[in-house]
Parts: sequence; C-alpha cells; structure tokens
Amino acid sequence: MTTPALLQGPLLRERFAALDNFLRAHQDLWRPAPFTELHLPWEDRYPELAGWLRQRTLAEAEAIHNHPEQLQAPAPYPQLAAQSANLSWVGELPAARLETVSTAFTVDVPGRKWQQIEAFASRLGFRQAPGHWLDWCAGKGHLGRRLAHDGTALTCIELDPELVGDGQQLSRRLGLAAEHREQDALADSAAHHLSAAHTPVALHACGDLHVRLLQLASAAGCRQLAVAPCCYNRIRTPDYRPLSATARASSLHLSLADLRLPLSETITAGARVRRQRDQSMARRLAFDLLQRELRGCDQYLSVPSLPTSWLGKPFAQYCRELCELKELPWPMERDWDALEALGWQRLAAVRNLELPRSLFRRPLEIWLLLDRALFLEEQGYQVSLGSFCPTQLTPRNILLLAER
Repeated sequence: MTTPALLQGPLLRERFAALDNFLRAHQDLWRPAPFTELHLPWEDRYPELAGWLRQRTLAEAEAIHNHPEQLQAPAPYPQLAAQSANLSWVGELPAARLETVSTAFTVDVPGRKWQQIEAFASRLGFRQAPGHWLDWCAGKGHLGRRLAHDGTALTCIELDPELVGDGQQLSRRLGLAAEHREQDALADSAAHHLSAAHTPVALHACGDLHVRLLQLASAAGCRQLAVAPCCYNRIRTPDYRPLSATARASSLHLSLADLRLPLSETITAGARVRRQRDQSMARRLAFDLLQRELRGCDQYLSVPSLPTSWLGKPFAQYCRELCELKELPWPMERDWDALEALGWQRLAAVRNLELPRSLFRRPLEIWLLLDRALFLEEQGYQVSLGSFCPTQLTPRNILLLAER
C-alpha cells in the first residue's frame, strides 16, 4: 500500500467537500446523544442494527470503543465505517532527525508529554530556518525550549504567572535566550506580542486559544506557524463560528455538544477510575428514569458534576439528595436496587448505541481542522495537514503546518 499524500493544495478543498457531504447526510446518526435519549430517531430506520447493539454487554462496548470501525455490526454500519475510515485518513508529516538534548530539558515534563513534544518538534520541516520561536499558551515553555535548544530566540506567552516564573527560571538555568511573558491570549493586547519575525507554535492549545493564534499570526504576517489544535468545544460563542469562507458557505451548523464529539475517546485510566466513572454514569442514568417519573416529563434533566464521595452513599440517599439539589418532589419508597440495576442496563445500551455515532468522531475533527487549514490558505499560506505521532500517544495527533 502506498503512503497516502498529505492533505495540502487542492486536496484540502476536495476532502472538506466530501466530509461536509458525509456529515450533513448522516446528522440523525451523530447528533442525538444516547445518554440523554431513551430512544434514538435512527433506531426506527435501522431496527436490526439498533436491536443488535442493544443486546450487547458493557464489556463488549468497552472493548471496541476506541476502534468502532472494526465492529462487525449489521448494515448500514460496515458501509458507514468504511466511509468514515476513508474520509478520516490523513498522511504522516515527514520526520526530520532531531539533535538530542540533555536530560535537563525534560525536568518537570511527564514522559508522555515529552514524547509529544519530541514528535511535534521532529515534523517542523519549514523551508527557511526559524529565527525567533513563539510558544503560544506555553505553560512553562517546554516545547519552546526544545525548539530553541540551539540558542534561537524564544518568546513564551502564558496566562498563569506561576508557570511564567517557573518557565523563566528553567530557561535561565539552561542558558537560553528566552523571554517568558504573562499574557491573556484572548485579550486585545495579545496582538502586540506577535510580529512577522516570529514562528508561532502551539501544542494542544484549546478552542479559542488556537483560533486566536491563527488569526493574530496571519494578521501579523508571520512567515510560518505550526499548530496542533485541541478541545474544539472550548469557545466563548454559543455555537461554532467557521473561520474559512468555504466552511461558512456550508449548511452544517455545529453546537457546543456537537463539538464535544471528536473528544469522546476513552482516555487511558486505571481500573478503579474506570469503575468509578461507570458507576457514576449508571447512577445518573437510573436517576434520569426517576426524574422523568417525578416531573411527569419524558425529557433529560441536566445534573451537576458530583464529587466522587457521592458514589459512597446508598443509592436511595443518592437519589433523594439529588432530588433535593434539583428541587424535585421527594421520591416515594421503591425497589432502589432494581432501579440502580436498570441504570447499569441503560449504561450498556448507551455505550453500544454510541458506536455508530463514534464513526463520526474523526470525520468531524478533520472537518474542523480543514476549516482552519482553508482559513490559513485564504490568508496566503501554503498549508499541510498531517499526523505528527500515533493516536496512542495522543488522540489529538494532527498538526497544521503553514508557510507563506
């Protein structure tokens, strides 16, 4: 099999158009969330698939969760999985050999984070060597220092004054020409920190933070930039506002709930944490049945995030206190064990019914990334979109590389 081409040039628009059609055509499959709905609209259209999924166990759902495309399910699942895989395919950015740095650079950096930094740094194949790195939402500036290890000038922008101070100390200790500045990236004054001489980089800046960088860097005339976006739902507007003219012309409108879909993979966690997560969700689903009865209203009711200590309460007490919290009528005595068991049954159904929806996680993410790539193209950049590391290292493994 030949290595697929990177997404660049005319391929950016071609892929965007194909993804846009795919997402618009199947909105009834990926928009409704099984956690909040007792019955999904598509179940009547695909009764065989729905029935098959509802008979599966929680363990079976968990085993396939991060690889939904591999599930051997009734139609139209295999066809959708094939389309999803085809439209989600992104080539790997070419890697360059990095000079090794001393272990002093890895101080305070968790192992997985350092591996991400190394992978990111190895893919920055700019035609012209950067003369001044700008690490955006830098934290302590670990990425910036890795890139500026050879003495290239470095500016790190960060909101948290404690991280700014720690980062400045680490840079000083390594003898680097780095300046760490305290700055709110979303404030108007952030524009003063960028000039055409800078090469901005951002590894996993969330939502509006990376969007702001793309806008400011292109306005400042930065010759090149590299951004690995994250958390598309962390935005200040009530819904998604497309960046590129191409995405603005689409009839696909995304809510904050839609923007959470690409981030819904299960993160690696220990057995105890997974058990707590499952117990919490099963209890919420059981309580959902109770609140529908108490309100005489067949609609989901949002409940706040609860401390883990709530899981230690007897289930009856858990429900009563939650009713009090949501100002609902006091529930009559009932078979609380049976209600909690129904919550676990619902959790198994929810996790399995989420699998068709999961096929749209990556396509929606690539659609969002292409919106950013096309915006940069409109600003006069040549853009490449490709992976910089395996998804096991981070699911947010796509890098936008732009050069004028």
